[in-house]
This record gives sequence, C-alpha cells and structure tokens, in this order.
Amino acid sequence: MTASAHAAHLAQLNVATLRHPLDDPRMAPFVELLDPVNAAADGSPGFVWRLAEDGAADATGLRPAGENVIVNLTVWETPEALWDFSYRSGHLEVMRRRREWFQRHVEAHLVLWWVPAGHLPTVGEALERLADLRAHGPSPRAFTFASSYTSAEATQHFAAVAQVQPEQAALSARATLAGDAAAVQGRDARSSRGGGTGLESSSTTGMAPANGGALPRRATR
Repeated sequence: MTASAHAAHLAQLNVATLRHPLDDPRMAPFVELLDPVNAAADGSPGFVWRLAEDGAADATGLRPAGENVIVNLTVWETPEALWDFSYRSGHLEVMRRRREWFQRHVEAHLVLWWVPAGHLPTVGEALERLADLRAHGPSPRAFTFASSYTSAEATQHFAAVAQVQPEQAALSARATLAGDAAAVQGRDARSSRGGGTGLESSSTTGMAPANGGALPRRATR
C-alpha cells in the first residue's frame, strides 16, 4: 500500500460480467492487457492499493459477485488520480473494447465511496456499497463520478446519521414504554370491572376464546 498524507481516500469497486471464460481465446486480448494495465495502476500518481488474490497478480480469480463476474477493487488518494488513470492511461483501451469482453449492465456497476486513510475495504464492504447505490441512488455513502461527493460531505453525512440514530432509538423506546403502560392500564381496568385478576382473559394468555372468537359475556347481576 502506498503511503499518503490525505486524511481520506477514495475507494472504487467495478464489477464486470464476462461474455466468455477467461481461458476462452476470445478473451485473450483482455487477458494480455491485465499485467500492463495493473502495472500502470501501481505506478500511477495517487494510487494507494488494489485487491489481488493471494499468490496472484490480480483479482480475476476472485468471484464474490458471481461465477462469471470479475471485480476490481482499488483505493486512491483523490478522485482526480482515479480519473486520470481510468481515462488518460492504457486503461482507456480496456474501456473502449469492453463490449467485446463484458456484457452490458442494466444496473450500476461502479461505485465510489470515501474511507479513512489507511483503511483497506473488504470485498463485502464494497459489494454493500454497490447494493446501496443500486437501491437508493447516489449519496455521500455511495456515489459515482457523475454524481460525486467530497470527503467533507461524507463526513457531515455520517455525523448526521450518527446523531439521528440515538434519537430514533430513544423515540422507539419511549413509544414502547408508552404502549406497555397503556396495555397495563387496560388490563387493570378490565380486571376491576370483571372482579378477577385479569389473568383469566384469553387476550392476556394469547389463547383463542372457547366460544368461537367472541369474548365471554359478563354475568347479569
């Protein structure tokens, strides 16, 4: 991993569905580009880290998103560094020819998000961010180049979420306590009217009344 002075880094996940297995001759041009493109990434300004399978030079052998889906997971110092590598290097050749090797996606296949400097995202984390983007659209939590957010915006977003969650939990707890109190008051009221303890009622025990669902009639005095 490359050292960096930035407080936050940009993580990137890109998934691609193969048209053919990697050992198919039709995929040979793509396979031949893997080593030089990865080497270009490793040597690019602003590059921090990329996922690779243990004992391998790349991550094409990992298939966490499906047997015919390859993943590319990287971390960069800035969005500009990632953009320059993606569109101003040998990687552009892969972009231009991607329809030869990969199926067209109907859902988002690339997601960006901010991570603290030094944090290396897991594949599970990355796939969760992609799922968030697909389900909810761009946000400070998961976004794209076209709809991007700064690290400061992401920090503000997560701070707001952290503040709201305890408030929501407190509201939920108060609502639960209020509901429990109302239930107790209602039970006590029924008990005092019926002259019993309130424990005989089927609404308390959870059992169905024996007379087909109707509550037992109160005896006439």
